[in-house]
Amino acid sequence: MEKYEEIEKSIIKNFRKKIWHNFVKGIQEYDMIQEGDKIAVCMSGGKDSMLMAKCFQELKRHNKINFDLVFLCMNPGYNEENKQKIISNAKLLNIPIIMFETDIFNRVETIVDHPCYICARMRRGYLYEKAKELGCNKIALGHHFDDVIETILMGMLYGAQVQTMMPKVKSTSHPGMELIRPLYLVKEEDIIDWKEKNNLQFIQCACKITENYSINDEENASKREEIKKLIKKLRKVYSNIDINIFRSVQNVNLDTIISYRKGKETHHFLDDYNKK
Repeated sequence: MEKYEEIEKSIIKNFRKKIWHNFVKGIQEYDMIQEGDKIAVCMSGGKDSMLMAKCFQELKRHNKINFDLVFLCMNPGYNEENKQKIISNAKLLNIPIIMFETDIFNRVETIVDHPCYICARMRRGYLYEKAKELGCNKIALGHHFDDVIETILMGMLYGAQVQTMMPKVKSTSHPGMELIRPLYLVKEEDIIDWKEKNNLQFIQCACKITENYSINDEENASKREEIKKLIKKLRKVYSNIDINIFRSVQNVNLDTIISYRKGKETHHFLDDYNKK
């Protein structure tokens, strides 16, 4: 049996409940795939997107819905070592990636304010354009469950708002295109466990900006890293804290909300308070 076949088997056998079941559940629950879709599975070279690609291959083999896949890998300016690591991992995992070049890292390197945010926006724009060029109507990103709950807490603690990372979003800048997040219900700890059990090594962020400081440097660490550490501490107190954070944005009671936005309109509880 080839190495990639052992890895595929581990997803549907050893990690059937924690990874495969939650991958399929997320796609079904949020209606991510329709008949005739052509999906660009976006590969960053990290553990999340590589696992997502393998799950998609498995889904394609067994799913009754007719859809096509393209495994798209953008090189934003990785050094040669990281680039070759992505290529070798794709070969090891039997993923036929299409790699295209951009100069995003060089363009973002001189930006002082919010470089990570701008980099992410630029990456997404390039991915949409390339996916559309290849005839795709959707792009799939490897955001997982922990990314979702971290976004919820970041919005509350640093943005003074209640919002979340949505399971799917229609693009406003690329008509006809949609973004989906198939790992939406898959926990990061299970992805790490899958990686380690299969003795796999993937690239990290590989960004020129973040590689210049230690993740332990509190002055330079990202807000997301701070939130990640906070959730880790809270889990020690109450193991289901992450589930409750997630469910909090599913159980919103508008009768107990002071104000909320719907599109461009803001609704305040006093608007109809005296009518009740």
